[in-house]
Amino acid sequence: MKITSNYSDIFCQRLKAARLAKGLSQKSLGIRAGIDEFVASTRINRYEKGVHQASIETAQQLAAALEVPLAYFYMADDELAELTLHWATLSGADKAQILALVKSKSG
Repeated sequence: MKITSNYSDIFCQRLKAARLAKGLSQKSLGIRAGIDEFVASTRINRYEKGVHQASIETAQQLAAALEVPLAYFYMADDELAELTLHWATLSGADKAQILALVKSKSG
């Protein structure tokens, strides 16, 4: 995925990518996020197109519905975003090992 440095564009691109990765329609994502079913598709479409910006509360609801960390929507670095997606699935021991490795390599 090509990501720009504009955080509004990043949010739009990551929201759509996460929705497609879950195999959800815009309407089904909206409903899962607590948006009224009669406007769910339109609202998600507008978030993905950048017509409207989601509030932080709405972004949190979308992240929960997509089972992704909220930070994923705002990371400009693709590799860091991917790492963030996988981080939540790791055990505490695995996280500790990775952190130790990163600390040892950074300085």
